[in-house]
Amino acid sequence: MRSAGVIVGMILALGGGYFAFQKSVTSAPNQAPPLEQIDVVSIRQTLLAMGQAERQYLVAHGAYATIDQLSQEGLLPGGSTQRGYIFSAQVSGGDAFTITARPIDVNKTEWPTLTVRENMQVTEQ
Repeated sequence: MRSAGVIVGMILALGGGYFAFQKSVTSAPNQAPPLEQIDVVSIRQTLLAMGQAERQYLVAHGAYATIDQLSQEGLLPGGSTQRGYIFSAQVSGGDAFTITARPIDVNKTEWPTLTVRENMQVTEQ
């Protein structure tokens, strides 16, 4: 009899926890889906790594680099496309750079476009 009460108590506790979890997941309408969050975090990290590669290239060559130049130097982590995003760089000699990551996957057209500049700040558009 006592073990039946313990089992019922566990079921109620687990059910309550499950209910609270479901409510928290559905009550955040402005939150991006988990897969989008994972991919965007990964793209942010890649942009920061590319920004560091730009800094290395600047020190070695006196100017910022295009995506192709970074790739030729072996400084580009993972290529010019990753996780359904394509990367492009606009450079202004040794003064400035902007690397942009745009979604190219048809399932990600509503996902954000991200950029990093020489100040190493990643912004979302």
